[in-house]
Amino acid sequence: MSKRDELITKYAADIKDKIGETPDMDLLTKVTIGCGPSIYNADAATVAGSDQSELDTVRKNFLIKKLGLSEGPELDKAIASVMEKYGKSNRNKYRAVVYYLLAKHFGKESIYDK
Repeated sequence: MSKRDELITKYAADIKDKIGETPDMDLLTKVTIGCGPSIYNADAATVAGSDQSELDTVRKNFLIKKLGLSEGPELDKAIASVMEKYGKSNRNKYRAVVYYLLAKHFGKESIYDK
């Protein structure tokens, strides 16, 4: 099993255990691949849910650039909702899981069909 496959398995377990949902493995795999080499860097692989600059990066680089959404208060609400769902007390919020949840939240799974 490759390192990436091991991480995808870990992310799937996070979705199942911490969020209580059965992950769409195809989408989770595509989102993980879309994160690129950042998943192998301990700092870049996670999102600090209490760090505003980190949340701004998620909004700008993922929601606006990747998903093509327009700037607005609903983006911050969605990020807050995902952070709440993932668990505020959970220190390790994996970037791939956060992006996966946001893509599902906005119904933008088709972005990864290209």
